[in-house]
Amino acid sequence: MGYINIFRTLLGKTAVEPSNPANEHKTTRHLPSHMQTERRNKKRLNARKGTRALIIDDSPTIIFALKKMLQSTGYVTFEASDAEQGMALARKERPDIIFLDIVLPGMNGFAALRMLRRDPLTQPIPIIMISSNEQATEQFFGSRIGAEDFMKKPFSRFEVFARIERLLDADLIPRRISVPASDSVPKNLNS
Repeated sequence: MGYINIFRTLLGKTAVEPSNPANEHKTTRHLPSHMQTERRNKKRLNARKGTRALIIDDSPTIIFALKKMLQSTGYVTFEASDAEQGMALARKERPDIIFLDIVLPGMNGFAALRMLRRDPLTQPIPIIMISSNEQATEQFFGSRIGAEDFMKKPFSRFEVFARIERLLDADLIPRRISVPASDSVPKNLNS
C-alpha cells in the first residue's frame, strides 16, 4: 500500500471507492469478522465530549491522524513522541485513555506499559497498544501486563472507535476492562 493510501486509511478514508461493494471488505480486512458485521448493523457509541486521550508515538503521521480522528468527535488530546515524555504527561494530565506505540526511541512501549500499570496515578487508565507488527506474542505480552487492546498500523477510523467503544462504561467514559490482582500496587513499597 502506498503512502497516500496508508494516510487515507489512517484518516478513515478508503483507498478504494466505498460505493463498490466488491471492494468494501478492503477497509476492514484486518478486523475480526464480528467487528466487520457489527459495523453495518449497529450505531456507533461515542465517548462523551471532552474525553481526554494521550497519544504516545514517535511517528508524526500517526499522532496527526489519531489526533484528527479523536478531536473530530470532541476529544481533548495530548501527544508525546517518546515513552518518558508520555509517562510524565499521563501523570500530569490523567487522561481517560492512552494510545501507546510499542516501538519507541529509548524506552519501548512494553516497559512504559509496565511502569504505567505500577503507578497508582496511571494504573486505572485504559491503554490500547499500537504497532505496525501484528505478532501474536506482542498482543499476548501486552495483555499480560495490562493493555486493554491492540491495534495494528495502519488502522482505520472505524477500528479506532470500535476499540474505544468496547471500553466505554455507562457514563461513556473509557474504563479498564478489568484490573487484575497482579496490577495492584503494594501500599508499602519498602517491605
